[in-house]
Amino acid sequence: MTGSPESVLVVVRGPSGAGKSSVTARLRAAYGRGLAVVGQDLLRRTVLRERDVPGGANIGLIDLVARHALDHGFHTVVEGILAAERYGPMLARLVADHRGRSFLYYLDVDFDETVRRHATRTQAAEFSPEDMADWYRPHDLLPGGLERVVGRHSGLEETVGRILADTGLAPAGWTPRP
Repeated sequence: MTGSPESVLVVVRGPSGAGKSSVTARLRAAYGRGLAVVGQDLLRRTVLRERDVPGGANIGLIDLVARHALDHGFHTVVEGILAAERYGPMLARLVADHRGRSFLYYLDVDFDETVRRHATRTQAAEFSPEDMADWYRPHDLLPGGLERVVGRHSGLEETVGRILADTGLAPAGWTPRP
């Protein structure tokens, strides 16, 4: 078993440019200390400098870091594209082993919207819409109905507010930014 019965596990998945990192940053800002962030991009691209390949080392590292944080009493957010085919089995095991409550969200954004959002990001020059087309998997949900789908029309503050309310992680007096 992983984590304490009081710990909360949140998974935020979706295509590139869907807003996962922005949502996670706002969750961290709202909650503060005690919330660990396990970012796929940081572990895969920065720590390991690994391509996203089947059986990649980053899959086990994401699992290990999330379990470690949960075991040490941190509420934990795992975020990334986390394609269902590659990461689904690891995420399903993590959720099954977690003794606390788990909440999984899929930011369901169509390809045109991901390209539009990507163009506004600081890393827009790092990869092109053509690169994104290779990675894009429409409605890439995990099997078993584990995820709550957040549609493209849910704004950043609305999405963050929903997750904080669902999980019970909203600090006293927290209100969404206008």
